[in-house]
Amino acid sequence: MKNDSAKNKSIHVQIVLFDGFDLLDALGPYEVFAAAGMYSGGAVTVELVSAEGKRSVPSGLNGPSLEAKAALDPHLPGMIVVPGASGKPAGNSEDSIPHVLRQTMKTRLPELLKQAFNDKDVTMVTVCGGTLLPAMEGLLKDRHAVTNHLGMPALGALGAIPVEARVVEDGPRFVSGGGVTSGIDTALYLVDRELGPRIANAVEKLFEYEKRGTVWRAEGNEPIDFQASPKAADVK
Repeated sequence: MKNDSAKNKSIHVQIVLFDGFDLLDALGPYEVFAAAGMYSGGAVTVELVSAEGKRSVPSGLNGPSLEAKAALDPHLPGMIVVPGASGKPAGNSEDSIPHVLRQTMKTRLPELLKQAFNDKDVTMVTVCGGTLLPAMEGLLKDRHAVTNHLGMPALGALGAIPVEARVVEDGPRFVSGGGVTSGIDTALYLVDRELGPRIANAVEKLFEYEKRGTVWRAEGNEPIDFQASPKAADVK
């Protein structure tokens, strides 16, 4: 049976760049969405954007720059993907991830993310440390989310509900991915969700990559926590 609703969908994806961003966090999802657009006859379009508009944006650890083609539009229907930062995982040096994220919080990006989170026509997607940016703005309070394993304590301290999973969906409008390469899995899940498994499978075959992990959602039977309740192990 043909899925006409998926066939007629048109999705625009904005991938946000900021000084010190992680290349794979951004380019992994970019390639997935671009390939999905190719296989769907243009049902998906994707572009690189920044809070400041068209500019060359340097990646972290003295990596190459990418060209942001336009300014982030927080009210453009579709998806916004926020990558994490690249750098030393701890410390306060200029090339550390905490420093890069703090500097990013001083730009216009947090306010734009706030507008996007409040727009019902926008799906927010975060990858790895990118989940910490809306959390630092107070946008993830009491919401389920995942980030790089090193940032999970900080995510909880910022009011989110950390979930140890590869990809976490907190309602249809907020999806987060854990580690750096999870951006590929997150994008593949969204392609499957929005356009169907045949398009997602075609992208997987092209990349010779199979999506990893079960997407966590707050639904279904809740597993027993044997560590929290040791007596549960004795129940037959």
